Amino acid sequence: MTEAAPLRLGILGAARIAPMALIKPSRRVAGATVLAVAARDAARARAFATRHGIARVHASYDALLADPEVEAVYNPLPNSLHAEWTVRALEAGKHVLCEKPFAASAAEAETMARASERSGRVLMEAFHYRYHRLFARLREILRAGELGTVRHLEATFCIPLLRRGDIRWRADLAGGALMDTGCYAVHLLRHLAEAEPEVVSADAIWTRGGVDRWLATELRFPDARTARFTCALLAPTFLRISARVVGDAGSMGVINWVAPQFFHRLRVVTPLGTRVEHVKGAASYDEQLRAFVGAVRDGTPLPTSPPDAIANMRAIDAIYRAAGRR
Repeated sequence: MTEAAPLRLGILGAARIAPMALIKPSRRVAGATVLAVAARDAARARAFATRHGIARVHASYDALLADPEVEAVYNPLPNSLHAEWTVRALEAGKHVLCEKPFAASAAEAETMARASERSGRVLMEAFHYRYHRLFARLREILRAGELGTVRHLEATFCIPLLRRGDIRWRADLAGGALMDTGCYAVHLLRHLAEAEPEVVSADAIWTRGGVDRWLATELRFPDARTARFTCALLAPTFLRISARVVGDAGSMGVINWVAPQFFHRLRVVTPLGTRVEHVKGAASYDEQLRAFVGAVRDGTPLPTSPPDAIANMRAIDAIYRAAGRR
């Protein structure tokens, strides 16, 4: 294969997120193609491949990693398996696009980063929202000083997860609101503040199985900036995805910063008046895949690199400690 050929990817597991996050984007992004899939259930893998037009089915994850034509791997496995199979993929010489959250802990994230360094392969965390033009616009407004000195940041990501058998309700698979939706909120606040937070306090509602179904956290950034986020898999706030930044000269609010290609609204209030913006751009998953291909083929730097993933997991670990997770 030459570097001009499309990047050939294999998928570990027949995950529900894979079609939207990788398979459909690969048909729109010229530099990538999905070649193979593997799952613990061979019949499920074959059905998945047939449904999505994937040419090659492997009987096991190890078999997929041994395929010499697979250059890169997408890892959408349960959170508790991210570290193990990402490290195995890197050691097999594959580049890895790993679903968020990067790992089950900061210690696992550090192990994954070291494996990436040893192998010389690209490792990227799949925070797709970060690659949509909306995020660039949010940062542009902040850096231009339109809001004055930033005083407070907020984020909310609450969804209704009603399927009792969903893996996100399982503590042994590193499920929970913070790990599923909250990791996005932590990431957004860190990237808007362009700094690392200190955890002031955290409260959670736990299921009998030890999973946080709702969690709220107070944070503090350098220069006395405060922040707060709320995340949930099941809460009175049925569905809400929003963020807000308040400065001494104005405020900025955004609805649906996670997947803005479907719908979003950016509202900026300053002494000059109020305006509403809609930022056009390709789908966040498409841009994420383009960035991954660029990193593999051209060495283009990534904002969701292993060092960033480690920092995000350190914040998550600290939040869970503050919330009293055992």
